Amino acid sequence: MSTINDESFRDTIATINADGKRNFIFPKKPSGPFYDKRKLLSYFLLVFLIASPFVKINGNQFLMFNVLERRFSIFGFAFWPQDFHLFVISMIVGVVGLTLFTVAFGRIFCGWFCPQTIFMEMVFRRIEYWIDGDRGAQLRLNKQEWNAEKIRKRFTKWIIFFIFSFFIANVFLAYLISSDKLLKMVTEGPANHISTLVALLIFTAVFYFVFAWFREQVCIIACPYGRMQGVLLDNKSINVAYDHVRGEGENGRKKWRNGEDRTAAGYGDCIDCNQCVVVCPTGIDIRNGTQLECINCTACIDECDIIMEKVGLPKGLIRYASEDEIVKKEKFKLTTRMKGYIAVLLLLLGVLTTMLFLRNDVEANLLPLPGQLFQHDGTNIRNIYTYKIVNKTEHSFDNVSFKVVNFKGDIKLVGSPVIKVPKQGLASGTLFIEIPENVLEDENIQLKIEIYDGKKLIEKTTTNFMGPRSFN
Repeated sequence: MSTINDESFRDTIATINADGKRNFIFPKKPSGPFYDKRKLLSYFLLVFLIASPFVKINGNQFLMFNVLERRFSIFGFAFWPQDFHLFVISMIVGVVGLTLFTVAFGRIFCGWFCPQTIFMEMVFRRIEYWIDGDRGAQLRLNKQEWNAEKIRKRFTKWIIFFIFSFFIANVFLAYLISSDKLLKMVTEGPANHISTLVALLIFTAVFYFVFAWFREQVCIIACPYGRMQGVLLDNKSINVAYDHVRGEGENGRKKWRNGEDRTAAGYGDCIDCNQCVVVCPTGIDIRNGTQLECINCTACIDECDIIMEKVGLPKGLIRYASEDEIVKKEKFKLTTRMKGYIAVLLLLLGVLTTMLFLRNDVEANLLPLPGQLFQHDGTNIRNIYTYKIVNKTEHSFDNVSFKVVNFKGDIKLVGSPVIKVPKQGLASGTLFIEIPENVLEDENIQLKIEIYDGKKLIEKTTTNFMGPRSFN
């Protein structure tokens, strides 16, 4: 018999052995209703993750995070460097939403939605079960000498892992540099894109390292979300939890014996079968309470329900529940803290929605050339400017022109007399603005400028115009 008060309670970590070395986890293959639901959701999310950089809406990649060029596309909405404030607000909305979700439902994101978990448990782990077998077979193979069988299984698995890692690296690169550039690299040949090929191989090596060796250590050591949940959870948060009140009883847990009246003997419903431990992908004992390593994958729920059904005890010894529900029998309800997060989230969503509706499809900047003063040109005063026009639309502008609205003035382009702005592109250059000196009322005035594509007004902007201190 073992109880929750054992001296070994929470004094070790499953992924490190007594010598301080890495202890590999060989979880039992899960099965049950929750696992079946996770598989369906995971297959949907896998399709979503793989297809997103290749699907386009209005010519924009569905999801793209081109950090090098500072261009982002989220759900088909293109974000340029000029839209960085919108991207920041979007990320804040995501963080607040995830925080609210964690406060209410714990680390369920990790077990059900996280790409690391989905690829690890639903792709690489299933390949491993297919080649090496279930937990028992994997343990035997791990201890087995390097004979023909072990060499064959190991190299087969490693080669398949590498192929899948290479594929994932390609998808990841499509998110970063755009799917168009990735496909261009493929059609033109890697020899013409050595730098991209090197990046691709580096990503492949990283993914292979993560899924073939590092594995659950990502969730335990590297992922900051696991740390964040430690400060967000409270007694009212719903988690994958062991009902210690029911499971321990008065005298702790005890192995199952047919015909024994466990209630009369003071024992809890936990029969100490240890199946919740061997099925856990991070190797924890859920009976020790909420732990940082738990990713809420529900494998222990399915396994415990199977055992409870076999011995004729009620299911739900391990289930989604809050600590207050287990101890005080209180049902889940929105707390003041949750309502506060909801209010902040709704406010941010309102701000983001408003900013998206007010966002311009075209942005133009007209700035005085640094270090240049005004020039006299007969009776006119001339200033020199640099301009930049950003076209966020899916059609090009072939005849862009500028017009001064609030003063009589002429605009002369330097270089080409015609400005063309490609779709999802920008154009920049230099121009002069000349205004008669006799209409100037101050040494520094603000000009209102309209930008046209042909006869169509596409944007308005302002700029400063410098003149002399004395006026006629």
